[in-house]
Amino acid sequence: MSQSIPVSWSTVDARLPEASVQVDKLSNHDLILRCQTGLRPDRVAFAELMRRFQSQVDRVLYHLAPDWADRADLAQEVWIRVYRNVNRLQEPPKFRGWLSRIATNLFYDELRKRKRVVSPLSLDAPRTLEDGEMDWEIAGDTPGPEEELTTREFYEQLRSAIADLPEVFRTTIVLREIEGMAYEEIAEITGVSLGTVKSRIARARSRLQTQLQNYLDS
Repeated sequence: MSQSIPVSWSTVDARLPEASVQVDKLSNHDLILRCQTGLRPDRVAFAELMRRFQSQVDRVLYHLAPDWADRADLAQEVWIRVYRNVNRLQEPPKFRGWLSRIATNLFYDELRKRKRVVSPLSLDAPRTLEDGEMDWEIAGDTPGPEEELTTREFYEQLRSAIADLPEVFRTTIVLREIEGMAYEEIAEITGVSLGTVKSRIARARSRLQTQLQNYLDS
């Protein structure tokens, strides 16, 4: 999942940059500002932005859709959306969270289009949370056919339940559970207080637990 996904420049129609600029020497902040200059992002600057953040897009999509064969297509669509909307990003330091939200929202948009839930969300690895509020793992030694079916149904329901969360809850729970970000980092990225982040995550977990209670009890 670590390889870069090239954007089709015939699709995004980027302009040629000034040859004298060494974009690889720019900070992330300055690179984003350069992409925001002019009517369309600078081609080389945008390519450098992709190079630096492609692994993040890959990671988010892999955890959300580990079995989807078209993740590369989704990754390219993420960058096309970034290309078309980067001028709207008012706070460049929050680019990472903004990028994760684009990837996450794209996935759930696609999920709703398909009108079916495909294989499990990749949250089956043991996970220790500092607040210990929720453990996503379903333990088992050698699960039989019935247990495997129950586990699959659980993750299908989990994915569907996350998709149904309001966007602000979905964003925070994905940044926390999938991106593994600290509360403070999520607060900085989303532009809300630390207390609001904790509240949103707690409420998201509560909603998910309510919807999945039958599976959690079993």
